Amino acid sequence: MFSENQIKALSYNLDDSRVKTIDKAGMSFKYLETYDVINVANNIFNYMWDYTITRLEEVAREVNQNSNHIITYSAIVKVRIYDNQRNFIEREDTGVGIGTAKTIGDAVDNASKSAVSDSLKRCLRSMGAQFGNDLYSKTPFHKQSQNYQQPAQIQQQPYQQTHSQQTVNNAPQDYSSLYNLGLSVVEQGQNLVIIGDDQYNKRDSIKSFGFKFDSNSKTWWKPIQQQAA
Repeated sequence: MFSENQIKALSYNLDDSRVKTIDKAGMSFKYLETYDVINVANNIFNYMWDYTITRLEEVAREVNQNSNHIITYSAIVKVRIYDNQRNFIEREDTGVGIGTAKTIGDAVDNASKSAVSDSLKRCLRSMGAQFGNDLYSKTPFHKQSQNYQQPAQIQQQPYQQTHSQQTVNNAPQDYSSLYNLGLSVVEQGQNLVIIGDDQYNKRDSIKSFGFKFDSNSKTWWKPIQQQAA
């Protein structure tokens, strides 16, 4: 399923310059920031991945001695990673987030986002060292000699350029409004297909580009040659 460049990128050791440290209760913990993990996933998987929040709920609430609201959320996130033939692998994991703030709204906002971020990172860590799996080891973490760099093929093909290059010979449309909705347009054989979350609520935007819904495969699609129309 993965290309040679992707397998090579996944096999690299984690560069400790990406690793952050936080102190909690007198102990030091190492972690990767969420934006960093997402950027690496975008580069390695060429933006052909998405995630779904399958559960997000409040599990605890209290007020501390400083009158701050302390709220805890639990989340379950499911990640899907696709290839050009729309084959995919799926990972699911749980996460917990705690929000502390003067107002309930701010505490809920912080806790829910933190829970989703934690769950997302735990899903991706199953893909190996690039997503922080080594940080869960009880052995000391040391600087590695073979660190990850963006594969040349992916460096040369940023997100929107990738989709344009896939259809460059057929007068591609500008799908930027779909990309802004969190959707992707990829080739599958002689067709273009839509991937991404919450497609039902985005169906009007999808249909405006001439995509049709196939009820059997539950997929929005249209022929590549339709690009030239």
